[in-house]
Amino acid sequence: MEFRDLKLQYKNLKTEMDQAIEEVLEKGAFIGGTAVAELEKQLADYVGVKHCITCANGTDALSMVMMAWNIQAGDAVFVPDFTFFASGEVVSFEGAVPVFYDVCRDTFNADVKSLEEAIEKVIEEGELTPKAIIAVDLFGQPADYLSLEKVAQKYGLLLLEDGAQGFGGMLGQRRACSFGDAATTSFFPAKPLGCYGDGGAIFTNDDKMADYLRSVKVHGKGEDKYDNVRIGWNSRLDTIQAAILSVKLKAFIEYELENVNKAAEKYTALLSGLVETPVVLEGYYSSWAQYTIKTESREQRDSLQNWLKDRDIPTMVYYSKEMHKQLAFKDVKSYVECPVTSQLCDTVLALPMHPYMTDQEIQKVTEGLRDFFNK
Repeated sequence: MEFRDLKLQYKNLKTEMDQAIEEVLEKGAFIGGTAVAELEKQLADYVGVKHCITCANGTDALSMVMMAWNIQAGDAVFVPDFTFFASGEVVSFEGAVPVFYDVCRDTFNADVKSLEEAIEKVIEEGELTPKAIIAVDLFGQPADYLSLEKVAQKYGLLLLEDGAQGFGGMLGQRRACSFGDAATTSFFPAKPLGCYGDGGAIFTNDDKMADYLRSVKVHGKGEDKYDNVRIGWNSRLDTIQAAILSVKLKAFIEYELENVNKAAEKYTALLSGLVETPVVLEGYYSSWAQYTIKTESREQRDSLQNWLKDRDIPTMVYYSKEMHKQLAFKDVKSYVECPVTSQLCDTVLALPMHPYMTDQEIQKVTEGLRDFFNK
């Protein structure tokens, strides 16, 4: 059993995938070209924004937004304590300070009360300038952007949606990666929409920001790549990856997103009353980057993980350490306590999840959990 079965996905998409890759090989244009431009239009149309700017990976996407917003030393950017390292790393990379806030236990996403408390404490201290909020669509469900946008407006802050895991999710009629002042996503292979290597994208309705991003991702180009109007860097999506993503996006829209939601529904029905299952709030739709259960303790979680491993059932822990406890952030001041994050780091366990899961595989996983809790 695979945790996320990319081999089976390729088997299902093999004819279209091989043809798309072969077309790139035959044309011999491996950087840029029509495949990248067409993918960007497809992604922007799907999300419902004016501009999609692809780049080399999701971390670069976050970094380029920080650059476009001129985030720098002395600035504070508010980041969830329960997320992948990149969400805070990009803030420090620009010389600014990540200020960590807690998340909600049911959704794993931004706790708006904790966020506002952190903002107030930074303002009260007066040593940093609050500039932006990063909210993460963890495990596939969008964060509470209706509340987050109000907080951002109240304090005059920019809002960035980190949709690395949220692509395909929805809040009401709006799709993930359409919220805030800008949004980013990742096309890392294990993401809801993944390529066969690294890739990322930025989404925005801001024309000026889009122009800046298209420049800075190619060495600060102006009219062409030999006309350099600013200091930039090299962060382009390979043409082969764009072709791969176009094939995958079609499948994602036509049936993969629906299938992964059906798999989640089956998990929840079979595990109800046995273990704490993930919650999708009313009015929300998840793309299920992960299906994450909660145990009662770290000891129970680790025992369950080993139990399932012995039965050839792969699991993962996302995430085992709070952001504010990462060694790289040892000198970063904590402004608020994050007890929910600490509890989650001790108790979360992600089960196998992908659009091609069979009923037999779901049954095997759930029986493994049932045997563990009934032993």
